Amino acid sequence: MTEQPARGLLLRLAGPLQSWGTHSKYLLRDTARFPTRSGVVGMLAAGLGRERGAPLDDLTALSMTVRVDRPGVVLSDFHTVGGGLPADEKVITVDGKRRAEDKGTLVSKRQYLADAAFTLALTSDDAELLHVCADALRDPRWPLFLGRRSCPPEGPILLGTVEDPLHHLVRLPLATKRPRRGPQATDFYSDRPLGVLPVDTGAPDRGDGDHHSGEVTDEPLSFAPLERQYRPRPLYRRAVHLPEAAYEGFGTGYLEKLQTYIDTHFVKPERSAR
Repeated sequence: MTEQPARGLLLRLAGPLQSWGTHSKYLLRDTARFPTRSGVVGMLAAGLGRERGAPLDDLTALSMTVRVDRPGVVLSDFHTVGGGLPADEKVITVDGKRRAEDKGTLVSKRQYLADAAFTLALTSDDAELLHVCADALRDPRWPLFLGRRSCPPEGPILLGTVEDPLHHLVRLPLATKRPRRGPQATDFYSDRPLGVLPVDTGAPDRGDGDHHSGEVTDEPLSFAPLERQYRPRPLYRRAVHLPEAAYEGFGTGYLEKLQTYIDTHFVKPERSAR
């Protein structure tokens, strides 16, 4: 168990489609079942207006913990590019040439998460960095999207700035229906041990989350177009049984309960000149 920073941002990532690739190269563009660090760091970089290839050290220093409100379902899209185009407009290959006439159509398979919803805590000891990132999410320089440009969010991403973000991460209303058959565990994923989650549910958890369950290659080193680089990082997972009162279903009831919680517990935003 490790001590967590006492301040952070809470985000809500929800929309018709999301896609968080971890091995997205060539003809298969996959998606993880939860938002990746590279996808969230890229979203922050877009909001800040950073050019591709700009340093990411400050953003990758943020710790990220994900709560899975709704896991969604994986959809696969059969995708084609370049078919029927004249020779001078066909897809460009890695050596800068156009694809041959008999290979003009590029076929790929792309995966998406449909109807998924996540709540995220981004934590740091750097109060100024959190302030700058919050401003960028409220008023982004470039559009924000959920992993791919074709996946816009269904509403504002930033919920607010809070003290003790993990406390609120386990208490914010869940955007899902109350389970019909007994208690249902809610998954949490993080880049740090999850034994620090402040839960008191009376129901047994599946593991304490203090031992990493594997690795995921989603720690971005560079977003430069031809030099994208990522490294692996440990993945911690914990399944927690939250109280039934946390399940708020869908629609206006959930949104009203969420807004009431935000108005009651969150720090009011301080607008800065941009």
